[in-house]
Amino acid sequence: MQIAITGTGSYIPETVVENKDFEKHEFLNSDGSTFKHDNPVIIQKFKAITGIGERRYVDENLNTSDIAFLAAEKAIADAGINKEELDYIILAHNFGDVAHGQSQGDTLPSLATRVKHHLRIKNPKCVAYDLLFGCPGWIEGIIQANAFITSGIAKKCLVIGAETLSRIVDPYDRDSMIYSDGAGATIVEADKGSGQILSHASATYAHDEAYFLFFGKSYKNPSKESSKYIKMFGRKIYEFAVTHVPQAMHDCLRDSGLTIQDVNKIFIHQANEKMDEAIVKRFYNLYDMEMPKGIMPMNIGKLGNSSVATIPTLLDMVRNGKIENQSIEEGDVIIFASVGAGMNINAIVYRV
Repeated sequence: MQIAITGTGSYIPETVVENKDFEKHEFLNSDGSTFKHDNPVIIQKFKAITGIGERRYVDENLNTSDIAFLAAEKAIADAGINKEELDYIILAHNFGDVAHGQSQGDTLPSLATRVKHHLRIKNPKCVAYDLLFGCPGWIEGIIQANAFITSGIAKKCLVIGAETLSRIVDPYDRDSMIYSDGAGATIVEADKGSGQILSHASATYAHDEAYFLFFGKSYKNPSKESSKYIKMFGRKIYEFAVTHVPQAMHDCLRDSGLTIQDVNKIFIHQANEKMDEAIVKRFYNLYDMEMPKGIMPMNIGKLGNSSVATIPTLLDMVRNGKIENQSIEEGDVIIFASVGAGMNINAIVYRV
């Protein structure tokens, strides 16, 4: 049985926030002290490390489930399927619907249920559920859809990655410049199209690594602050990622029966440009090879880090010719790979 991605869609918010828009922010250290450098220097160093020059934020009237629905509509149309024939809607996110001006996530009902409602799907056998797996959530959703279809209990699945991280960042934390909003959706089907999921791998490291990403108080007057925001130990995440993700990709490729020479593209979670490049370089080092030019499409420079949405939006953009000098053709072999809160890692080898 061939299980393929037959349709993609994405929602890229219209509001562009450039690095210069952070020049008047008050950035603080985790202990509330001020940095010795002024903001232009902080922003310049941030750009050099992350590669992010701008990011996208959703409009005030939109929530995560709304943009997930908008991406889903496009994916359904692209695949040319009847939405009533969907067996599963799997929506990967991390914080629920966070209304503008608030910091509390709303997950009742589930975001996947909200998307099904927005799509006006009547079929009760179309099962909708949310998936919490950190930034690797969309890949894990594809892995679950693959399992459902392989087992025979499903034929068509809608897998979405969506997030509005701009709503849960601490404005006093310079890491707030990393995060952005977006949604990407895919249709996964059995025996349709030419594509095929060849292998996959997943892992959770929680002994010492569970709280590398966490919810914490603002760096400004934390004793008076009740709200919590996304926080991370950036150096620990970097070291974890460059150590474990290349090996996961290697093991996944081995299990596919293909060789490194067969790989045409690597779609990696758009977390940090320097970290992503280090991961892929170390992956090729496992084969005593240099990282090939153009092997890793990137959109982080313009879109920032939208967590679970980064890979499906990147895939949709490449498929539709929206990333300069990047394309995929029938028969190409792609590795999808991600790392994030948990700490979770996963990978898929996919033939287009």
